Amino acid sequence: MVPLDAGWSDVGSWAALHDMTKSGDHSNTLIGDVVIRDCRNSYISGESRLVAAVGLEDVVVETKDSLLVTTKDRSQDVKHIVDSLIKSDRDEAKLHRQVFRPWGSYDSIDADDGFQGKRLIVNPGAVLSLQKHARRAEHWTVVRGAPRITLDDNDFDLSVNESTYVPIGAVHRIANPYDEPVHIIEVRCGDYLGEDDIVRLEDNYGREGTNT
Repeated sequence: MVPLDAGWSDVGSWAALHDMTKSGDHSNTLIGDVVIRDCRNSYISGESRLVAAVGLEDVVVETKDSLLVTTKDRSQDVKHIVDSLIKSDRDEAKLHRQVFRPWGSYDSIDADDGFQGKRLIVNPGAVLSLQKHARRAEHWTVVRGAPRITLDDNDFDLSVNESTYVPIGAVHRIANPYDEPVHIIEVRCGDYLGEDDIVRLEDNYGREGTNT
């Protein structure tokens, strides 16, 4: 054994993370698209939009899911907010806005009664399961890349600015046989839009028949 005095932090709070990352004359930590004025000793992070702060000495963390604003000495109390969200059965406590799958990810960009909008990103060489839905139809518009679509008995390629419609009950799949990621704007319409309205008929990742 050799004695080592290297210091230790389990980074168990935003304050601890700030202590590890602060820099500059005013000891701020700035991550993402952040604009400040007269802020000192603050941890400010923006993930999905511009964050502007004036006269703070606090913690501000913005993500696609939510916005947290707290003083550093109360930053660990965020667990009470999480408990409150769980008790209220809030969607934010169950699922992130951006969800990663073996084939890529989807980002829920808008939703209301009867519809939901998502941005699907399909990685190069990846393929979604062959599937169908009982209670929703889907509209797909390609904004990047060139997906290969299976729709019932038809297979066809789409390009940027092209779209297709998947009726309720239709068997369908998206594949990306190329080297560039595919981005698709998906609009779901129906009386139920939950992720468990899915029957997988074939799947490269061993999820046949499941709804996860």
